[in-house]
Amino acid sequence: MSEPVRGWVVCRPRAARKVAMLATALSLLAGVALSVPVLAASDAAAPPAFAIESPKAAKGLMIDVVHAGSRLVAVGDRGHILYSDDQGSTWTQARVPTRQLLTAVFFVDDKHGWAVGHDAQILASTDGGATWTQQYQDLKREAPLLDVWFKDANHGLAVGAYGALIETTDGGKTWEDVSDRLDNEDQYHLNAIARIKDAGLFIVGEQGSMFRSSDDGQTWEKLEGPYQGSLFGVIGTAQPQTLLAYGLRGNLYRSTDFGSTWEQVELNATRGALEFGLSGATLLEDGTLVVVGNGGSVVVSHDDGVTFSVFNRPDRISLSSVTAAGNGNLILAGQGGVRVATPNGAELVKQ
Repeated sequence: MSEPVRGWVVCRPRAARKVAMLATALSLLAGVALSVPVLAASDAAAPPAFAIESPKAAKGLMIDVVHAGSRLVAVGDRGHILYSDDQGSTWTQARVPTRQLLTAVFFVDDKHGWAVGHDAQILASTDGGATWTQQYQDLKREAPLLDVWFKDANHGLAVGAYGALIETTDGGKTWEDVSDRLDNEDQYHLNAIARIKDAGLFIVGEQGSMFRSSDDGQTWEKLEGPYQGSLFGVIGTAQPQTLLAYGLRGNLYRSTDFGSTWEQVELNATRGALEFGLSGATLLEDGTLVVVGNGGSVVVSHDDGVTFSVFNRPDRISLSSVTAAGNGNLILAGQGGVRVATPNGAELVKQ
């Protein structure tokens, strides 16, 4: 049996093998269950191999893109991390101590950021993503970490396959397995974590699993969600206690009470309901919500997620993340790298 994880597929039983990703021939290795002890960065088993510099890195598979202040930072396949200081027009490859796939990146300010990925790796940067150091990895357990969130430069949480929840309170010098804080006996994959305005933290994952915390992750409540399929992401809106959860086959749900109740958001594409999986989202400064997914789908809301317009890019290239370009346009990340698009997701025509 296989279950998709944030656009990926992590296989059961727990044996490492290649599996499909983003509905393409691209693949990722998934492995045995994750069990993360408290570990100092100096305890890493072997010196890391640095990512190979490539002029084509910006056209390769990129999984996540975020802001580090005014800078854009993207992470993806082969340990590639890119940054741009000109709103995505050009990209520079960072020096990165891994060649494994990286699945998510998060910055608390313009300098301090963390990236996570395969082999339960966690990388850190203190210079806005130009250089990175390895804080943690487990070579014996090949299950990936899939998302990361930090409250400040000290306190952070990462989630991943087989119910992995790990925490640091010292900026990543040590990480502790705190998976037992969740009522997750079946070890469902945890695909995403996000802060919801005036509410707390929210986690979504495999089989529609949902967890929320009002105390920065010290305690968690398990919720009965509205959907039994995998949810790939969660994002808060500009309104208090309001969030969106999204996943397989264009399923999108909205809650205004921190996940206690839900309403399904209908996404009507030109030729019927959207059937592509949704895998990434961003909240723009003006409150606009943008969600992207497989098949080049870009869906945009200007009313806090009540309604969305749907645009399917003609290239149908699968997308996994989106953020603002800083000039009204969007930065899209996914199959084929990072690219600048118009506010509705269309290809930007260069003058």
